[in-house]
Amino acid sequence: MLFIDYSSAFNTVIPYKLTHKLFALGLHPSLCDWLLDFLTGRPQSVRIGNRTSATITTNIGTPQRCVLSPILYTLFTHDCIASHKDNIILKFADDTAVIGWITGGDEAAYRREVASLVTWCEDNNLTLNTDKTKEMIVDMRKERRTHQPLFI
Repeated sequence: MLFIDYSSAFNTVIPYKLTHKLFALGLHPSLCDWLLDFLTGRPQSVRIGNRTSATITTNIGTPQRCVLSPILYTLFTHDCIASHKDNIILKFADDTAVIGWITGGDEAAYRREVASLVTWCEDNNLTLNTDKTKEMIVDMRKERRTHQPLFI
């Protein structure tokens, strides 16, 4: 099992890619246009105490503390699916786990799945936080074996 951590996942959603995916899922073009308008050209500033930064305009990501952000992110990642029957990709908002069923000591399908996920992340502007991404191996065999580390 590989537990994935993304760096600033919600902040990296590309609005035009999201709306393209939503259109492909069958959302009405007017709703896609509204979402694109909602997610682009947003003014943003930072307030600490009684001091506020200058305002900038952002055209990437989903707004913080917005009730739509988790569902928009989930829809953005809907096409991140396992490509092999012995693997599962589980997602809950920005939490992702890759689970591979390894039989006969052959880890190739699991390792290809992880490589596929890395490519999907690159194509979708998501950065894997490799320092916080962790692999857990559950080995049900009676004899003890060493496992090759997984490098991302």
